[in-house]
Amino acid sequence: MTTHTTSTSFHVEHGSGHEADDLLTITEAAAMIRTPIATMRYWRYLGTGPRSFRLGRHVWYRASDIDSWIRAQRDADESANPSR
Repeated sequence: MTTHTTSTSFHVEHGSGHEADDLLTITEAAAMIRTPIATMRYWRYLGTGPRSFRLGRHVWYRASDIDSWIRAQRDADESANPSR
């Protein structure tokens, strides 16, 4: 496994056949969703936000998990409001 450091996010390359995925800090994840960091922390506490994990003392988010969470939110909204 190869890890490349770019500012505070990490780009992790897996073995052949797997896509690479970026690891984001809570600040970067909040910027991606355009929501306050406090909201990200509250969603993590409630278990309702994008998937995250702890690595040592740090909380990390995968960019693909954030994309999946956004799609799930959109799909849930569309099924609740089909006229939109």
